[in-house]
Amino acid sequence: MNSTDFLLSRRPQLAAIKQFPEVKFADYERRLAELQATLQRVQQAYLGTSHRAIIVLEGWDTAGKGGVVRRLGWALDPRSFKVHAIAAPTRREKSRHYLQRFWERLPENGQIVVFDRSWYGRVLVERVEAYATPTEWRRAYNEINEFEQMLLEDNTRLAKIFLHITPEEQMRRFRARLTDPLKRWKLSYEDFRNRARWKDYEVAIEDMFETTSTDRASWYLVPANNKPFSRLAAFRIIADRLSKNVALQPPALDSKVVEAAEQLLGIRVPSENRC
Repeated sequence: MNSTDFLLSRRPQLAAIKQFPEVKFADYERRLAELQATLQRVQQAYLGTSHRAIIVLEGWDTAGKGGVVRRLGWALDPRSFKVHAIAAPTRREKSRHYLQRFWERLPENGQIVVFDRSWYGRVLVERVEAYATPTEWRRAYNEINEFEQMLLEDNTRLAKIFLHITPEEQMRRFRARLTDPLKRWKLSYEDFRNRARWKDYEVAIEDMFETTSTDRASWYLVPANNKPFSRLAAFRIIADRLSKNVALQPPALDSKVVEAAEQLLGIRVPSENRC
């Protein structure tokens, strides 16, 4: 599995996507552990540097964004890993430019930040549900492209992933949530409202891909009917995007740490682990 397998080069037709690969659970667990270890090395390489990264997760309701976020959280140290679950803007946020609430959540040096839904709400739910006027959401395409270009030029890595499932799979997952008391909290009225406008959202999503998948800030479209497969694909994309041009070799020990260890613990630190 390569991240380039999911890279968008042209406008997709979501309804025409019929291939939804699967992966065996044993293989999934092994490969996920390997990718989580890679991301741990990426996170360590960012610490104390100007490196920072943003992971944008978009997708249909029930597509599996939360599952990807949880497994990232299992692997990464929360001191430099943050998750922002984006809901409807507050009254205060509505009185400001729609990008301002995202500006306030951008990563600091050394941090990796996930946006579980993002500024793309402007051209998706706000467009389809008429929360934004046609003038506002059409203007947003250029605003978003310029916003992301600025982030990239400021040494921020960006991974944009969309998890795609079929209407039939979404219906199956809705039923599963309705019948599982521990998953009912995930359902809301908006989920069913959005479901009723599937075709409108398809058009909005395809327009989003066509206008905001740029050479430097490309979208990755992941078929997500099979959760293990989509999680591996998302992790592969994230690992590749965040590790590009980053030295993943763990840093050598500071000489003062070596000296203290040898004096207090009576151990000899190998030379290859020294600065």
